[in-house]
Amino acid sequence: MAASLDRIARTGSATGASAPPACNRLTVESITRDQLADDYRRVRGATEALTDGLSAEDQNLQSMPEASPVKWHRAHSSWFFESFVLADLDSGWKPVDPSYSYLFNSYYNGIGAQFPRPQRGLISRPDVAAVTEYRQAVDEALIALISDCPDSRWLDLARLVRLGLNHEQQHQELVVTDLKHCFSHNPLYPPWSSCPASGGDVAAVDWLGFEERIAEIGAADDGRYCFDNETPRHRQVVPAFELASRPVACGEYLAFIEDGGYDDPDLWLSDGWTWLQDSGTRAPLYWQRDDDGRWWLYTLGGLRPVDPRETLVHVSFYEAFAYARWAGARLPTEAEWEVAASSVDDAPGPLAEQGRFHPGPADSRETDGSTCGLIGNVWEWTASSYAPYPGFKAAPGAVGEYNGKFMANQMVLRGGSCATPAGHVRPTYRNFFYPPDRWQFSGIRLARDA
Repeated sequence: MAASLDRIARTGSATGASAPPACNRLTVESITRDQLADDYRRVRGATEALTDGLSAEDQNLQSMPEASPVKWHRAHSSWFFESFVLADLDSGWKPVDPSYSYLFNSYYNGIGAQFPRPQRGLISRPDVAAVTEYRQAVDEALIALISDCPDSRWLDLARLVRLGLNHEQQHQELVVTDLKHCFSHNPLYPPWSSCPASGGDVAAVDWLGFEERIAEIGAADDGRYCFDNETPRHRQVVPAFELASRPVACGEYLAFIEDGGYDDPDLWLSDGWTWLQDSGTRAPLYWQRDDDGRWWLYTLGGLRPVDPRETLVHVSFYEAFAYARWAGARLPTEAEWEVAASSVDDAPGPLAEQGRFHPGPADSRETDGSTCGLIGNVWEWTASSYAPYPGFKAAPGAVGEYNGKFMANQMVLRGGSCATPAGHVRPTYRNFFYPPDRWQFSGIRLARDA
């Protein structure tokens, strides 16, 4: 598997994974049929490249209700194109298998009932070969539709396919994080990709200052692609603040552990303390301590000692909040994070196209003292709850269930991670998870009042 991903990272020729969909940078009106077809082939090919070296058994693993099997991700992303594009715009389309609408529907109640999410690993049939055939059938029909779609429906098609491609890239990221969770339960700790050690020393934290302002928050209405939850762009007062020049490193979090951070209720939110007691958590996900007191962590390159210089990853919002309080700081709001990301000339971290699927070193990647390495290393928890922006309206119909109905009880993360496709890392991108969630590549960046 590592060899396959290394090949893609070097050339991008197998799938085009090294470049985001060109249609994301264009208005729907300016997308050509050839551009859309090329983007479709590349994104769909990138998903298939992730299965190189994975057995049928690997692809059907499910280790917890929140994670889905690789095979299910492959089928669901095809179901998305079938249900929202082919069923609507291809008059000659007949479902490959009517049962797939039940098996591979994730949460779209407007489409129909769904097979229970916690039991997706029980769907041994259709098998991997059948899912591959399903993907091929959808691909052939989609490419033909892009070529033959009447001009009167072209804008609808381009809009839906562009959404479907970005949706599939989200599932590519989930393939990585879900499979890592599955493999972590194997006592052999199997490697799946190359995860080189960081090396070097950790840069000291600089506090980057930002003056009070009335900021424009959210994606601009310029025709370029964004998810609906990034809109509408709106004005917001952001008081003066300071942001750490880099995310928290493993060594800094070790100090929190050794200082009794997991045993001090004064550091924790009430819900966080309850979660802590119920779960028995005493370290980040994938960390374990041996009989000699040494800390180890599972990476997709296998089990190895915790490197104090590496970026901390796989912590919950509750842990991030407690650490920030212990450190005499706080988590940034998502508006503060976006102001910072929009104000600096940032260099992306180790994005998914590199195929390493492990954060880079916890330095600030500074060249002139202005950058803060906000993009593409670890998702960074913010202090903001996931809620609609002022004036937000979900799209009509089932496709409107994409983001809007989840705007409660979750927290926003920003920045993208080492498993995020490059086309998704932008200052306005809003990710969201429940406070206890840790299996995503989630880390911590500190903020404080000016």
